[in-house]
Amino acid sequence: MVNNAQAEELDQTECLALLATVSVGRVGISSRELPAIFPVNFILSGDSILFRTVPGTKLHAAHIGAVVAFEADQLGSDTTESWSVLVRGIAEEVTDPAQRAELERLVPDSWPFEGGADYLVRIPAIIITGQRIRPSPTMVYPGEVSWGRTG
Repeated sequence: MVNNAQAEELDQTECLALLATVSVGRVGISSRELPAIFPVNFILSGDSILFRTVPGTKLHAAHIGAVVAFEADQLGSDTTESWSVLVRGIAEEVTDPAQRAELERLVPDSWPFEGGADYLVRIPAIIITGQRIRPSPTMVYPGEVSWGRTG
């Protein structure tokens, strides 16, 4: 039996609302001309992604103003919806002392570094896209044609 899921494009408001419901996402960065993806704990502040990090690839991307991708999602089952949101923007380190003081209270620790991630990175959203996948109530069995009717 195959479930004919239905994809629905999300607008920016819906994407931001969904991002606010999760705390883990992935940052995609080009490193030495190859893609690299890193999981991060994050918060959404306005339309920007904020996370903590240590010296390395993610911080280097912020120092050079690299274009990066950020993705978060929630995967459902055959009977519950799933969604995925993709944010693209230019990474930047938060260095202003007043901003850092305010944001450090809000941005969660980075789980891989157990409190050792002392740098804050912001990804202001330039492009936000997303989709919701809803399971279809019409089930199709292999080799069978469905005309959208049940029963």
